[in-house]
Amino acid sequence: MVMTMFEPVRISPSILSADFMDLASDIATIQRGGADWVHVDVMDGHFVPNLTMGVPLVKQLKRSCTMPLDVHLMISNPLRQIPWFVEAGADIVTFHIEAVSGDEGLQAVELARSLGAQVGVAVKPATPVGAVAHLVPLVDMVLVMSVEPGFSGQSYIEGSELKVTEVVDVAREAGCAPVVQVDGGIGPGTLGGVVAAGADCLVCGNAVFAANAPERALADIRARAEEVRASSAAEAAAHA
Repeated sequence: MVMTMFEPVRISPSILSADFMDLASDIATIQRGGADWVHVDVMDGHFVPNLTMGVPLVKQLKRSCTMPLDVHLMISNPLRQIPWFVEAGADIVTFHIEAVSGDEGLQAVELARSLGAQVGVAVKPATPVGAVAHLVPLVDMVLVMSVEPGFSGQSYIEGSELKVTEVVDVAREAGCAPVVQVDGGIGPGTLGGVVAAGADCLVCGNAVFAANAPERALADIRARAEEVRASSAAEAAAHA
């Protein structure tokens, strides 16, 4: 809960789009390029129709890079697995609100914190922000999915910036400032709306790893995000 609306935007490249036959090289590339976090998409083949990386990879990443590990759990049993990933080295672990019921969301937050990790809560495109409103004051991050979770390379869902605005409004009303992260189809051509709406962290996959020059792509994304952020700050100041 450390971000305020007009601080620099963080970039968290998703290694789901990296070359797994040369992952160490890709990690080194984004590290040189100034990435803030490494986004690790964990899928269980049940909560989403795909199966990806798990605990062993997180352990390897923790030993081989200095960037914080931003672990996104697209799994059906986060209460069971949060300890696995925190022990493996996750610096921030994000669970989906759709994967919990009753007071399990609160339990997940408390569990992650008790283990020394930061914690985020994610919402799918069709899930209303109201579903996470009770957790917004308690988490370090709210992740707004701008594609349906499960596969990389999808196109940004138009209108996702409206959900970012809703999250920012809920946080303001609660007197808190969690990081607002957006994941799905984010690149120079789509980040403008979400950054202007208050997004603090951008998950970028193909926009970085499929680029001819990933380091340049990171720089371009950052420059565009900061341009939008500065414009938004100036506009806010003018109306203050």
